[in-house]
Amino acid sequence: MTLSNLSMATNSSEEPIYKYYSCDSISPSLHQNKLIPTIFSVIFVFGFVGNVLVVFVLCQKSNRKTVADTYMVNLALSDLLFLISLPFWAVYYSFDYNWVFGGLMCKLCGSLLSLNVYASIYFITCMSVDRYRAIVNPLQSQCSRNLCRARVVSCVIWTIAGLMTIPTMAFRVTYHLEELGVTACALIYPPTQTNWFPSLALTMNILAFLVPFTVIASCYCCIRKHLLGGQPSLEKSSSNLDRVMKMVVDVVLAFFVCWFPFHVLTFLDVLSTLGVMHSCWVRQAIVTLMPFTLCLGFSNSAINPVLYCFVGNHFREQLWRLYEEKAPRLCQKRDSIRTRLSFSPGT
Repeated sequence: MTLSNLSMATNSSEEPIYKYYSCDSISPSLHQNKLIPTIFSVIFVFGFVGNVLVVFVLCQKSNRKTVADTYMVNLALSDLLFLISLPFWAVYYSFDYNWVFGGLMCKLCGSLLSLNVYASIYFITCMSVDRYRAIVNPLQSQCSRNLCRARVVSCVIWTIAGLMTIPTMAFRVTYHLEELGVTACALIYPPTQTNWFPSLALTMNILAFLVPFTVIASCYCCIRKHLLGGQPSLEKSSSNLDRVMKMVVDVVLAFFVCWFPFHVLTFLDVLSTLGVMHSCWVRQAIVTLMPFTLCLGFSNSAINPVLYCFVGNHFREQLWRLYEEKAPRLCQKRDSIRTRLSFSPGT
């Protein structure tokens, strides 16, 4: 077993680590144990702060809840659940694929990763569909766009994402490799059934990228056509039109740029495993690039709060109103504490 095979066994699209390859010269990129943890740490800090702010602001009782807010909160919660596991993966890479947190945490962190892959993308898809209906068919969608239905849809999404995570919960285990002196946190499929990896990887390609991207791109293409068509239901301000159009382009590009490279490598990995495209340069490309495509995909959790909340006037207004409400109280508490300290005995 080489380190290159082990690196493939640490990703969500990996094949069984008992499978050997004849490309002995394959090796992961240099400084991976330093660069990848650094990127993970940056994603964790910005993503955690951004998503916590989103949940804190949108869950205030004083705010008027909307369908879009419901999906945004669930998207932020999905990203937060995954981001909690990211420091563990950073340590894993920094220790050259040595998992030191035990079997239970291996299953938990792997499951949170898989859960986020499906849940976050489905919530983004729901937000795209809701935005399409609100802009293109505002009158027809008024009756069906309600909070109760949005909450039911959110529960369905969490259920589907949970079901898609079951294989990860079943097969993600710690595996000690004596020749490398490390304990890997890897997906170990039954050796008698070699079709597990291709089936699950292709399912992820289709259900976690191809179908959602088709829906998202279709919704925003229709929105773009509607806006450029100058429909009377839209405000005619050119600045408003430019802002919405920019948002449309940003949403589609962010989704595509973050997840397309990862799913391309996953598909190539499937072809290589099935023997359709078995060559050493393909294996080298997968081993070298997979960790960095994962970084791109994970960065989507840090980009989502900026893209869907902070650039919107509605969220910024809520955040500013909340700040105006909380800031005076915090100042009063601070002044009260200072007063008590200044008059305390012995000073």
